[in-house]
Amino acid sequence: MSRWAAEFAAARCETDKLFSILDPAALYDRPVAERHRIIFYLGHLEAFDRNLLSHYALDRPAFEPAFDKLFAFGIDPEPGGAPADRPSDWPSEQQVREYGARVRQEVDEKLGDLPEQLLHVAIEHRWMHAETLAYLFHNLPYDVKRGPMPAGSDRLGVENLMLEVPAGTAMLGRPRGDGFGWDNEFDPHSVEVPGFRISKFKISNGESLEHVRAGAAAPNFWVQRKGAWWLRAMFGEIPLPLDWPVYVTHAEADAYAKARGGSLPTEAQFHRAAEGAAEGPAAVNANFERWDPVAVDAGGAGSVGPVQMVGNGWEWTSTVFGPFPGFEKFPFYPGYSADFFDGKHFVLKGASPRTAGCFLRSSFRNWFRPDYPYLYAGFRITS
Repeated sequence: MSRWAAEFAAARCETDKLFSILDPAALYDRPVAERHRIIFYLGHLEAFDRNLLSHYALDRPAFEPAFDKLFAFGIDPEPGGAPADRPSDWPSEQQVREYGARVRQEVDEKLGDLPEQLLHVAIEHRWMHAETLAYLFHNLPYDVKRGPMPAGSDRLGVENLMLEVPAGTAMLGRPRGDGFGWDNEFDPHSVEVPGFRISKFKISNGESLEHVRAGAAAPNFWVQRKGAWWLRAMFGEIPLPLDWPVYVTHAEADAYAKARGGSLPTEAQFHRAAEGAAEGPAAVNANFERWDPVAVDAGGAGSVGPVQMVGNGWEWTSTVFGPFPGFEKFPFYPGYSADFFDGKHFVLKGASPRTAGCFLRSSFRNWFRPDYPYLYAGFRITS
């Protein structure tokens, strides 16, 4: 098997496994009001490959043009702009699966004729959806999905010290020609960063609980029952693990940081702090290692630097998502980044438990709206 055939097979296997955990009837559910019904994503993964590889790269005629268009693009509506379609507006599961099988056959037959850059794009796009689908599935009722019941934690919490990061130069971006990157990862440039302090660990549920008791809104993944707080894990509810990272919106993270007299780190500050991280380039709880978080201090025994700068939850920054100097749109995907340079999205760094290994490179940038509550995204504070 060629390298590209193996990479496609691995990525398809992961997304196929995701759909297999669902009751088939759930394919027509919309677990997040601002997103499409799940059936869209079953078709979208294949339509993306069809439109990019078969149509754009090879100019092959469409065998199902209506599906190529229907499943082409996801949505990111303004708050309150949720779609209003009905399940009956969508094709049957069998039709979508037959379309997908034919796309895969068409792509696989021509792998040797396709540019490497486009192959990277198609494969990483699928890996991205292996994570975003987990966000959607997380919000489905437990009786329509199958998976392992999470093991919680009865620790009382973790002491979270503030660490000094000396002034220095942060290197952002990546050189062209030095491996694959998305358009927003280029070009490399340096940023001078004054000295600052940053929390050693991601902010934990235990720390956030104090903030909630003081009057802040509870995070999306929490639920209160008979006066006790529980965590809505992927496959079941468990007593709130106080030593796990809290997953929150950017707005909630920013409010917590300000209440503590601090702020969220900039993208450049994150890079500076990551240079002194305990685990170096290694990740703790990423690449589908688990469905749920682990303790914020896992992997950091004896560390004098920040812990888990990669893995166990994305981290919000205060940096508005925008282009680096020298930014150039991908001609085959011009809206991938540029459509979101709107001042309404913030950069996230690191990785979550459901982030594929290919995205653990330091130059990768994630981004979302500040009020989107479904991410596996935490934060640390700076001062």
